[in-house]
Amino acid sequence: MTWPLIANYLSEHWLELAGTVTTVVGIWLTTRRLLICWPVVLAADFLYLAVFFRARLFSDALLQVFFVAFTLYGWWHWWRGVQAEGEVRVVPLNLRGWLAGLAAGAVGAVLLGWLMVRIGAALPHLDATLTSYSLVASWWGARKHIANWWLWIAVDLIYIGEYLYKDLRLTALLYAGLVVLAVLGLREWRRAPGAV
Repeated sequence: MTWPLIANYLSEHWLELAGTVTTVVGIWLTTRRLLICWPVVLAADFLYLAVFFRARLFSDALLQVFFVAFTLYGWWHWWRGVQAEGEVRVVPLNLRGWLAGLAAGAVGAVLLGWLMVRIGAALPHLDATLTSYSLVASWWGARKHIANWWLWIAVDLIYIGEYLYKDLRLTALLYAGLVVLAVLGLREWRRAPGAV
């Protein structure tokens, strides 16, 4: 690759690159259970909202809107916990919580898939399913449940294929990295006080 080709690629994909870097930093900070992760993740949410809207992955774009809400909630919830306990503590997720989350993800996938077909989104059912389960994983993460990492690993592995199909190679590479970060997060959170 020559420098002009690299410069051209960066000028065409600067938004995706900015979202990628910001997302990696935010998730890495989350694996470390550092409160500073939330403003970084918030910036990544907005950057990827624009990337996915441009790619007509409307479920993913909508997901970023929900991510903004979850990010703000998670920031507040973690901050409150740090104030009360002095650190971000991991909270176990019981079987009922697992089942409720997985059922909510399935219902959300069907409803969102129906809507995405009607508005002409790319890959409407797959994207809707991944979006729905990403919301579940985000909720679990905001609530400090270690189970969020298991779900992120599964969802992100499937996202890699979707993004390769949509020619979002940098984002596919990002999601491969997010799988690695989710494994690290799982490992780190298992070591935390209160982890199961």
